[in-house]
Amino acid sequence: GNFEINVMMPVAAYNLLQSISLLAAAASNFTKQCVEGIQATTKGPEMVERGLAICTALAPVIGYDAAADISKTAYKTGQTVREVAREKTNLSEEELDRILNPASMTEPGLEGGPAGG
Repeated sequence: GNFEINVMMPVAAYNLLQSISLLAAAASNFTKQCVEGIQATTKGPEMVERGLAICTALAPVIGYDAAADISKTAYKTGQTVREVAREKTNLSEEELDRILNPASMTEPGLEGGPAGG
């Protein structure tokens, strides 16, 4: 009873250490092969502004159908969602800035969303 020896403990310890070593090597290789040298471009904000996904933020404020219509119009005409929303809604420029702010869409919680304050 008191002197039982776990004969598998060395094998488990070896496998744990080997897994840690493999994980460390994988993280190092990922950094060298994928992360090093990545640079942000100036196209990012423009791509977000021209993207149709930002129209999702309008749905809680103006309704799904109206937001979908704005998205379709923006796609067909090549305008931005902001430009079409300015024409088709009675939202002020300040409201559009608040609703279509990509940074606030990435914040957790309901308050960071478009309908929140």
